[in-house]
Amino acid sequence: MDSNHQSNYKLSKTEKKFLRKQIKARHTLLRHEGIETVSYATQSLVVANGGLGNGVSRNQLLPVLEKCGLVDALLMPPNKPYSFARYKTTEESKRAYVTLNGKEVVDDLGQKIILYLNFVEKAQWKELRPQALPPGLMVVEEIISSEEEKMLLESVDWTEDTDNQNSQKSLKHRRVKHFGYEFHYENNNVDKDKPLPGGLPDICDSFLEKWLREGYIKHKPDQMTINQYEPGQGIPAHTDTHSAFEDEIVSLSLGSEIVMDFKHPDGIAVPVMLPRRSLLVMTGESRYLWTHGITCRKFDTVQASESHKSGIITSDVGDLTLSKRGLRTSFTFRKVRQTPCNCSYPLVCDSQRKETPPSFPESDKEASRLEQEYVHQVYEEIAGHFSSTRHTPWPHIVEFLKALPSGSIVADIGCGNGKYLGINKELYMVGCDRSQNLVDICRERQFQAFVCDALAVPVRSGSCDACISIAVIHHFATAERRVAALQEIVRLLRPGGKALIYVWAMEQEYNKQKSKYLRGNRNSQGKKEEMNSDTSVQRSLVEQMPDMGSRDSASSVPCINDSQEGGCNSRQVSNSKLPIHVNRTSFYSQDVLVPWHLKGNPDKGKPVEPFGPIGSQDPSPVFHRYYHVFREGELEAVCRTVSDVRILQSYYDQGNWCVILQKA
Repeated sequence: MDSNHQSNYKLSKTEKKFLRKQIKARHTLLRHEGIETVSYATQSLVVANGGLGNGVSRNQLLPVLEKCGLVDALLMPPNKPYSFARYKTTEESKRAYVTLNGKEVVDDLGQKIILYLNFVEKAQWKELRPQALPPGLMVVEEIISSEEEKMLLESVDWTEDTDNQNSQKSLKHRRVKHFGYEFHYENNNVDKDKPLPGGLPDICDSFLEKWLREGYIKHKPDQMTINQYEPGQGIPAHTDTHSAFEDEIVSLSLGSEIVMDFKHPDGIAVPVMLPRRSLLVMTGESRYLWTHGITCRKFDTVQASESHKSGIITSDVGDLTLSKRGLRTSFTFRKVRQTPCNCSYPLVCDSQRKETPPSFPESDKEASRLEQEYVHQVYEEIAGHFSSTRHTPWPHIVEFLKALPSGSIVADIGCGNGKYLGINKELYMVGCDRSQNLVDICRERQFQAFVCDALAVPVRSGSCDACISIAVIHHFATAERRVAALQEIVRLLRPGGKALIYVWAMEQEYNKQKSKYLRGNRNSQGKKEEMNSDTSVQRSLVEQMPDMGSRDSASSVPCINDSQEGGCNSRQVSNSKLPIHVNRTSFYSQDVLVPWHLKGNPDKGKPVEPFGPIGSQDPSPVFHRYYHVFREGELEAVCRTVSDVRILQSYYDQGNWCVILQKA
């Protein structure tokens, strides 16, 4: 036994466990973030679990670090579960390494977190270039006084209006009131022929007249929506319906500040701070082309310096911290449009679009119907062609299956043509899929497979040592159904059993590298993997679909869209039209229809009427599959809603978000 083994042998059980955790943290940082630790002492440390991404603020971490010496710099990258600390001397950093490694701290959510420290050569972070506000966007600070804010908040009567039920809605977790015109969440529009009695409250007149004089708005609004929502609630990314309202849309923030995320179709994201008593003005490109939304979370990543109040949240990692959200009320003013929109963005304009894509489901029944038509029936039709493109197993999935103990019972939920069922001959593997034609292909290959729905797998609870679910959960059309699919997988696992989950990522460019999907040759559909396939189609005229979920912070929670500014609502979902994704391009919506050009003879099964682009000259049928592409952090957030589960590992793999779970 060498000296290292002797040293390890002398460690206590607790010390061995800590050492394993520290080594795992070191390997994770290297594998997923490219951060290389060193074995010798330096002035700089990387603090795993001590980051903004898992709810630890600067005000909370800095005092802990300063107990060991003078901290020259504390760098906290946004949305990352680690930070960098640089001490004045190496002796001080060594003291922190010994004292704080394995130390338990309480994050801003009251949860206990254990810190793991490793030395690094330098405490540094590649900062992004300063960004500009989206064109046409303006934030006006202190647009009203604190007295006027109080007056406006007190003017809102949240008691039920029995004389006019349409002016107020009681949605799950939030309240909303409409004035002038009711906003209908089932179609993201207003009924222009049915104005609400009373118009806008008189208390708003003086403010609107002032904003008109000062040039913030060109039209006096005739519609107002008041939303009140609590910390943890948010608004999925969306654009306000073009045909419903005129150009400028303004929103007054009362009660609490908030960070609103703006995103361009090319993937550029700009987080913008909206201070309390500020006015957000959206016109032109920022109103019509960029989506805006608020991530569902209880803390925002903000500038730590007091001087920074509104505008872009910069990437200065030496000046970032967490800010706890408060109860926020917004007054959003719009002018109802009486003529069609003729903006300069026809691809996302409902007035100029000629297609009528299917709608986002409003209920579980509609979600099931959408999946039946745009998932189940499509895979029955394309099964043969689809199978011919699915022949090369993905290395990380193979690694997971090869690492399982001999004799393990493994279920592949959504097995497709069974390409993973024969990877490890030492396992007892069984597959299931919703497609009869794909299951028939599995059986032709002598694999054990059967037809079932992933929400109701006819296998005894706790009977599987492991499960895999590759490219399945993203086909479920609501957050509740995605959670239910995950719960069904966990039900199958024995205590201690593991599951590997893959879903398609919205971020097809990650760490400055494009995925194979974006890099792929458009003429080689038959040689690509599932989430990196599909030939290009002519660009369709589509409407921007509100995005769902969150992409940052461990305190984020899954969110269902009810569009327009408001909160998460697990029941009422907007009836927005689903956009048709243009293959081999970045995603700008999370809920999309992805085209599949069927080559060769149609497969057996009942024909599906293809929903193809107008004027397409391609003689091959075009089918469209529904996908919900996941943002960074969203899959982990969904996993945290499932009881008796812990996340062993999460990673990004060629355009996919992936997790390995273990049942407690």
